[in-house]
Amino acid sequence: MELSARNKIKGTIEEIVLGAVMAKVKVNIGGGNTVSSLISVESVDDLKLKVGDEVYAIVKSTEVMIGK
Repeated sequence: MELSARNKIKGTIEEIVLGAVMAKVKVNIGGGNTVSSLISVESVDDLKLKVGDEVYAIVKSTEVMIGK
């Protein structure tokens, strides 16, 4: 899979929480860090995602906010 996004972070799914329409997918990216994504339940099914799968968290954004 090739994408124009440059922010591709490899990780392992550690949790999937299914709702009625949306799902929260929590990805362990190493070093004690996780990234969570809200995607449709249909996408979880289509991609056959399950805990333990190796995936990429792909960040495509026009804005990055910093807080302190």
